[in-house]
Amino acid sequence: MGTERRGGRVTLQQIADRVGVSKFAVSRSLSGKDGVSEATRLRVEEAAEALGYSSAQAGPHDIGFVCYDMDLVNSELRMLVQNGVQREAQRLGYPLRLQWTHEPEQVASIAKLSAGLLLVGPHDRQTIELVDAMRIPVVRMGWISPLEPVDQVSGTDREAGQAVGQYLLGLGHRVIAFVYGATAYRGRKERYHGIREVTEVEPDASLHQMWFEENSGFADALRALQAKGVHPTAFFCPHDGLAVTVVSELLRLGYRIPEDASVIGFGDFVAATQISPQLTTVRVHGAEMGAAGVRLLIERIKQGRPPYEPPQRILIASKIVERRSSGPCPPAGPRRKG
Repeated sequence: MGTERRGGRVTLQQIADRVGVSKFAVSRSLSGKDGVSEATRLRVEEAAEALGYSSAQAGPHDIGFVCYDMDLVNSELRMLVQNGVQREAQRLGYPLRLQWTHEPEQVASIAKLSAGLLLVGPHDRQTIELVDAMRIPVVRMGWISPLEPVDQVSGTDREAGQAVGQYLLGLGHRVIAFVYGATAYRGRKERYHGIREVTEVEPDASLHQMWFEENSGFADALRALQAKGVHPTAFFCPHDGLAVTVVSELLRLGYRIPEDASVIGFGDFVAATQISPQLTTVRVHGAEMGAAGVRLLIERIKQGRPPYEPPQRILIASKIVERRSSGPCPPAGPRRKG
């Protein structure tokens, strides 16, 4: 077959258009990777030769996935996100480079070999600046600065807090405790602000914060509230791990759940169904978040180099999963002894 095109740079998209396949089928064919039929590979090679394509032109086409590895509280959610990323990348035919790290140079190494990067978790400013300087598409899955010009996929923390507030109010609860634990993580703050927005407009409802070391101290924190005349009938725990602690401690103190007190978790992680009673909780769709991040990143890769206007925010809505740890407010009202 004679060469039909000379002058200028031949792109994978031109080859794809000629053959009638996707750009990344072309990439896999020319790189010798699996995932395409032998017939397609031969057609792609013939079209590449006809157009004058040189393998030296090939750039990186992998998707990079870098997950912050020091955030143990959210490790189960991060694994769900990773599973979603892997499945969606495989479904769409994109190779994936994956690493868990918090080291800026390691993140930069992955970024250099990738057509685009999914960056998950609270990476520091040095890491963000190194990645930004490479001018590749980036989708962040974690907290960002207000109006930061970057694409982001996230959950619905504040909205979930609002939904939990409405749920508990609907069950008749009017004295509600928000169980921070020991640390005010950003997501927990958002969930608190959400439930506060709902409860503060109800004249007979009150919301109270509880702070204590997460593996101990709940009973003392509860007694401190009760000494102030506050006797919660419902506890919203912004992580299932906290909810497990609260359930265990309430049972130890002689409470019946949900007859005397309701407990709501967050995450719908493994622990939610491994205790008795099983937790009512808020399911966070981590795998779906990962898949959405892949789709947005591929869209940006196809558009070319950033910046993109306007940056996108994609929210994956959570849902309340009702189990046995929640029920109507006790008819007698708040219990008086802890």
